[in-house]
Amino acid sequence: MNLNKLEQILAEEPKYRLKQVYEDVFHNLIGSWQDASDLPLILRDKLDQEFSLKIDSQLISEGKTKKALITFPDNIKIESVLLSHGDGRQTVCVSSQAGCSMGCNFCATGQVGFKRNLTADEIIEQVLFFARFLKKENQRVSNIVFMGMGEPFLNYDNVLAAVNFLNRKDTFNIGARKISISTCGIIPGIKKLSADKRQLNLAISLHAPDDSLRDKLMPINKKYPVGNLIAAVNDYVNRTSRKVMFEYLLIDQINDSAEQAEELAKLMEHRLFMVNLIPYNSTGKYKPSNPEAIKKFKIILEQSEVNVTLRYGFGHNINAACGQLTAISR
Repeated sequence: MNLNKLEQILAEEPKYRLKQVYEDVFHNLIGSWQDASDLPLILRDKLDQEFSLKIDSQLISEGKTKKALITFPDNIKIESVLLSHGDGRQTVCVSSQAGCSMGCNFCATGQVGFKRNLTADEIIEQVLFFARFLKKENQRVSNIVFMGMGEPFLNYDNVLAAVNFLNRKDTFNIGARKISISTCGIIPGIKKLSADKRQLNLAISLHAPDDSLRDKLMPINKKYPVGNLIAAVNDYVNRTSRKVMFEYLLIDQINDSAEQAEELAKLMEHRLFMVNLIPYNSTGKYKPSNPEAIKKFKIILEQSEVNVTLRYGFGHNINAACGQLTAISR
């Protein structure tokens, strides 16, 4: 989907036509231009010929989780996930890149390698796909998380352009506070988001409390070590007064010891820091921590007065959980 092309097609039409078309596509969620009854038939026919609304996709379902494999015109494939929560929230986990260059050794996406950045339109298209799906169930997309394939801050301009579009009242009207961006620790991106002064949610993929282990798990740590990362997040919080979530995968006998929980607690001294513990989703190399270790780890953080939650697992059986996206049908 190329929205610039759509605007070019409508350039000779009355100005209100673009507003009508946006309402048809992003509010009424039409799948065919012939369903846009507010447009003249001749324009519908023209749009049919010049601007397809079809999204090339495959949908895989498992209970409350839906995964879409989306193919773009250049044959690049990405995956996007819909998470249906018990409280009525419908969260789309979008990808910002095809593949990923970060090489985190616990993540299937990182092993695929980097192909290219996604355009803002390609990010928006992922949300549109699931918005159409939810319409059939009389529901709507309520939340967006940039936690799919890729590192959002290495595609900053396209990610923020997509955020702006999703936030618009004449499109999806998703509030900024309902949109989260997760980074593996790209400090320039954190600083840029801080300067932008947006009401977005920031999440940090931490996964280790010290440089020695984080260097092994996440190569980016060699460029942006833990101390510098925490300092950058501290500055972000002080500038924005926004809470920051630190995501921490719990991997069996790798980062789940009592000592590591205590080290993590020391890093989480700021009152606006919170930890989201995530049982590791197997990608073949490691094993998830056992329930007793997870419980003990969480208790240690709580005893240190750290704001901590334990994430419920989604989509393991269809390779749709965190770190499992590869855009390869399996």
